[in-house]
Amino acid sequence: MAKSQFAEPHFHDEDAARLWFEAARWPNGPICPHCKSEKHYATKKLGRYRCASAVCRRDFTVMTGSVMERSHAKLTQWAMAFYLAASSKKGFSANQLHRALGCEYNTAWFLHHRVMEAMRRGALGLPPMGGEGKTVEADETYYGNIPEANRPKVTSSGRSFSKNPHYAIGRKRTVIALVERGGSVRSFSVPLATSEIVAGIVRKNIARETRLHTDESKLYRVVGREFAAHETVNHSEKEYARGEVTTNTVESYFAVFKRGMRGVYQHCSEKHMHRYLAEFDFRYNYRQSLGFDDTDRTIAAVRGGEGKRLTYHQSH
Repeated sequence: MAKSQFAEPHFHDEDAARLWFEAARWPNGPICPHCKSEKHYATKKLGRYRCASAVCRRDFTVMTGSVMERSHAKLTQWAMAFYLAASSKKGFSANQLHRALGCEYNTAWFLHHRVMEAMRRGALGLPPMGGEGKTVEADETYYGNIPEANRPKVTSSGRSFSKNPHYAIGRKRTVIALVERGGSVRSFSVPLATSEIVAGIVRKNIARETRLHTDESKLYRVVGREFAAHETVNHSEKEYARGEVTTNTVESYFAVFKRGMRGVYQHCSEKHMHRYLAEFDFRYNYRQSLGFDDTDRTIAAVRGGEGKRLTYHQSH
C-alpha cells in the first residue's frame, strides 16, 4: 500500500515542520529576510537565527518576512494549509481546513487567505505571454451575482442591458483570462468587459508576435489587428474548433474555476475575487503537465510567500 502523503512527519511534528519549511524556503541555508545576508549563526532558541552582518544583527526565523510572520498558528498547521491549497485542484475551503486541523474557524480562515496571498503574483514585472510561433487564447466569463443596486444601467455605448434573466453581462462579475497554449494563465477580475478594458489587458500581457485566438466577440476585433494573427471561432454557430483555431483551453480553465467556486467556496465577495483567481491561476501554472507534482507545487507556494504580509486589517 502506498504511503499517505499526510503521514509525512512535517504534518505532525513541529521540529520536522520547521526543518521542512527551512529547506523549502532556504534550500542553500538560512538567509536574513531583513538584509538578505547569508551570514548568520544560531541562537540558543531552536530555529531562531541571528544575522552576522555588522549593519543588521537582527534575529529571524523561517516565518520572518513571509505570510507566516507573527502568526501564532503551529508550523504543522501551516504545512497542512499549504499542502491542501496546492494539491486540491478545485480549491479548498477554510471550513475544510478547520475540520482537518481541529482549530478555530477564524484561524483556518486567516491561514487560508494568507496561503492564497502566497500564491498570488502581480502582473507587474511579468514578461509578455506568447511570442513568435506561440498561441494565446483570450476569453471572458461571468460569475457571482452583482447586487441589483450596484449593477450598471447601460452599456458603454449607452444601450440598456438585456432584461433576460439568463443574460449574464451586467448582472454577474466579469472575469477575463489569457491562456498561453501549453503554458500559463493570467486572469483578471474587472468591473465590466468593455472594448477599452479588454484591449488594455490584452496589450499589456501578450507579445505582438503571438497568434491570438478568441471567439466571435466584438471586444477583440480592433486589438486583434495588432498581433501576428487574430483567428476566431463562432460559438453562436456551434463552431468550437477549426483546425488549430479554438478557445477550448481557456474554456477548460473557466470550467475548473467555476466548479471550484460553486462546489467548494460557494460564495465569494467582490473584494476577494482576485485572491481566488490567483489561487486557480497558481495551480494551473504549476500543473502536472508542466512537470510539477503536489510537493513541487506546495514548495512553490511557500516560496511565493516571501516578502508578503497580510494582516487582519488588510485582509481585502
